[in-house]
Amino acid sequence: MPNIKSAKKRMHLSRQAATKNRAVRSRIRTAVKKVREAEGVEDAQARLAEAVALLDRAGRTRLVHPNRVARVKSQLQLHVNGLKSG
Repeated sequence: MPNIKSAKKRMHLSRQAATKNRAVRSRIRTAVKKVREAEGVEDAQARLAEAVALLDRAGRTRLVHPNRVARVKSQLQLHVNGLKSG
């Protein structure tokens, strides 16, 4: 347990950030699952737009590595394109 005031504050802020980051990552995982589970093409495209927005925001803040963001977006787009053709 920290004794110095600035260390206590830093620990408090770190816990707050960790809680927020966990929630954001959970929202991203849920959005990605919803795209993969979508029934129709229109539904999948709408869910894809939401997932891409969440991924881009997380990539900008480095919560998720930008290369991973690009990879997941690409995979989801390929999945939606497969629904269109199939």
